[in-house]
Amino acid sequence: MTASPLPSVDAASPLHWDDPDRAAAFAAWLARIAPAHGLKPDTVRLASADASFRRYFRIDATDGAAPSRIVMDAPPAKEDSAPFVHIAGLLHAAGVKAPEVLEWDPSAGFMLLNDLGRQTMLDVLDPAKPDASRPLYAQAIDALIAWQLASKPGVLPPYDRALLERELALFPEWYVRRHRGVTIEGKLQERLERSFRAIVENNLASPSVYVHRDFMPRNLMISGGPQDPLGVLDFQDAVYGPITYDIASLMRDAFLSWDEDFVLDITVRYWQQARKAGLPVDEDFGAFYQAVEWMGLQRHLKVAGIFARLTLRDGKPRYLADTPRFIAYIRATASRYTQLTPLLRALDEIEGTQAAVGFAYGRV
Repeated sequence: MTASPLPSVDAASPLHWDDPDRAAAFAAWLARIAPAHGLKPDTVRLASADASFRRYFRIDATDGAAPSRIVMDAPPAKEDSAPFVHIAGLLHAAGVKAPEVLEWDPSAGFMLLNDLGRQTMLDVLDPAKPDASRPLYAQAIDALIAWQLASKPGVLPPYDRALLERELALFPEWYVRRHRGVTIEGKLQERLERSFRAIVENNLASPSVYVHRDFMPRNLMISGGPQDPLGVLDFQDAVYGPITYDIASLMRDAFLSWDEDFVLDITVRYWQQARKAGLPVDEDFGAFYQAVEWMGLQRHLKVAGIFARLTLRDGKPRYLADTPRFIAYIRATASRYTQLTPLLRALDEIEGTQAAVGFAYGRV
């Protein structure tokens, strides 16, 4: 996972370049492509920043039907944009609305995309009004089903044991050791290792499909009327892996929480639609939901580690403020399964607290 783009910034935000040579290269590239796309170079401004090294600019165009475009700035030494281009093509082929690559200079790391708008699904959701949010989640499920139906093995990197284990390793290294300052040894080490083995085995048991890996409201764009499909962003880390991952990501969000009744309701709707579409979900919803919970647990441990790393290594402390949500998610899931009691005890030691009783998926 790469953390999602930050919220859109003010349209007048000027561009800042740490490297004058890169600034000059961008100006030359933009001047070269501007005539063919009707771009107005003097209108380029920052649209959003990314938790990685990518930045996104918005630029006006003379096309009245599409008055603006998006430019991706992804330094090749730090970001490989080839997966973005490849997966954007897969999404389009699947009938999913995603940015269209209009121009790309691989050697410079500049890309021109169509503009899917300024408003994300997250911008309009209100956790206090779940009923009003159902239509948007229905649209999100439509996009997810279409993406999964297009799945083929051997096209995307496998979400295999090695990757699952690398992701889980982020939690003890960055969250426990570096953020909490807790030494991992003895009983704590044994508890974490035993829990991680159980999590990996459970998740490897799920059938494989295309996995977006950050399929959540912050990466879903509202770019039309109520009947228009949602646009999908931040897909460059997609893999071929457990069918449970993206629905877990959608309903156990990094940046907002829902009561469990709502989580269950939307997950049931996805499961019913997936079964009808012929996707390989378990015929028993209870078994499927359990698999979703275990997959969500993998994600929450990983993201807690990533958010700590963003703060401690990359100087982006805003993400760490959301880690209590993830610790609460982890506790909620671990408390349901006796196999995960060692993980609860490990959390008690790491956090210096006792497990909360009766937590569902309320706001934290």
